[in-house]
Amino acid sequence: MTNSAVQDILRTLPQVDELLNHPLVQPLAQLAPHDVVADTVRACIDETRQAVLAGEQTAVDANEVAMQVALRCLQLRKPSLRRVINASGVIIHTNLGRSVLAASAVEAVNQVIRGYSTLEYDTQAMARGSRHTHCEQLICALTGAEAAIAVNNNAAAVMLVLSEFAAGHEAIVSRGELVEIGGSFRIPDIMALSHARMVEVGTTNKTHAEDYQRALTPETSMLLKVHPSNYRMIGFTESVSMIDLRRMADEENLYREEIDPDDFPVLVYEDQGSGAFARLDCFGDYAEPTVAESLASGADLVSFSGDKLLGGPQAGIVVGRAELIDRLKKNPLARALRLDKMTLAALEATLRLYLDREQALREIPTLAMLATPAEELLPNAEALKAAITAVVPAEAATVAVVPEISRAGGGALPACDIPTYAVEVRFLQGSALDADRMLVSQRDVPVVGRLKKDALLFDVRTLLNADEYKEVALALADYFAGLAPKAKEGAQAL
Repeated sequence: MTNSAVQDILRTLPQVDELLNHPLVQPLAQLAPHDVVADTVRACIDETRQAVLAGEQTAVDANEVAMQVALRCLQLRKPSLRRVINASGVIIHTNLGRSVLAASAVEAVNQVIRGYSTLEYDTQAMARGSRHTHCEQLICALTGAEAAIAVNNNAAAVMLVLSEFAAGHEAIVSRGELVEIGGSFRIPDIMALSHARMVEVGTTNKTHAEDYQRALTPETSMLLKVHPSNYRMIGFTESVSMIDLRRMADEENLYREEIDPDDFPVLVYEDQGSGAFARLDCFGDYAEPTVAESLASGADLVSFSGDKLLGGPQAGIVVGRAELIDRLKKNPLARALRLDKMTLAALEATLRLYLDREQALREIPTLAMLATPAEELLPNAEALKAAITAVVPAEAATVAVVPEISRAGGGALPACDIPTYAVEVRFLQGSALDADRMLVSQRDVPVVGRLKKDALLFDVRTLLNADEYKEVALALADYFAGLAPKAKEGAQAL
């Protein structure tokens, strides 16, 4: 397209006032402030201009621009953060809010947001209290730790520990444990940000105790172990146990104490990642070590997430020796990374359920989903199939219950196949890809399934109740109903 032709198209761009007075835009004055509408008009005009300049658009339609303005302004009134139906089979779905809270945790949040709370008030002393106390006693009782602190997430917990105990000193870590988790969070990056000097030892697949031993210097302040929550190495591999790290640290600390009693000690710290309070025996060798086991093996400090295998709200928890946790509480970062009252309420309620293991497995949705045997899910799958076939015409799709595999998700139990049952919908009209797009992007409550070989699967392991079965069925019915007008339009065109 010649430059003059481009300029001719640009001259047809509507003016701001013209669009503000357009029949599609005028009613928006009742829904949004004038400045918001005007800014949206300018943005849509500018995007159209850029599309023309890039050669992506060869004509300008004022009605189409006005429609874009209207859609964007209406979108402002639609909640962005809203409920989703998770039929993907990924239990701790990172993109869908991770763990589902237990009913008692939801009620605890509702209680504290309805009015004032004891967030930082000690009713016994009738004086200022600490927000750390609400969960600390429970965490210690459940893990055997002397003390604990909870912050915003586990990345924050790692940052806090490294900043307090390794800044300006060396922290030794195996090359096989320099992990990256979701959101491009990398151990080397967080160590650099904390001003800890990272010392890599071993190789990707094998690290021996002597690798740590040779790397110890007077500047070493930490032996760091990072649990590979989101991956597994198999085959010719070897790593150093927490017991061996504890032994090395004790020997080094004894030597330092003899030389200079005031010298800083070498700490053993494990970033456990997804974390677990209950060992899920149903996964056999894939079961994650518990926080209590890491502490019993000799870790001075252990950090882990609250919203993964623990099944609570987003949080990062650090447990360990009292004098070390006290230092973390006094670190200026602790205030910047602290939890709000709603998260604390949900975390405390979740932790309380762990006082009774069977109650935790029954009432914490993440644990219940992980531990439920596949055979117990078969009736649920049959119920979902019945709900779908009741509203979807037989000529539109075939519907069947099929054995499938669920995933823990959230970087936990990465190599573990969890047998499940799903409802498979094969499309005789429309397509699985188009249906998936419609169910996710065009519904007030998105329905997230799983595409597989030209079919759409709905895994019942992650569906919460019978009401969600009905919503999945109605969403599919709406998709097929929407195909009828298109088919009619196509016939008329012929």
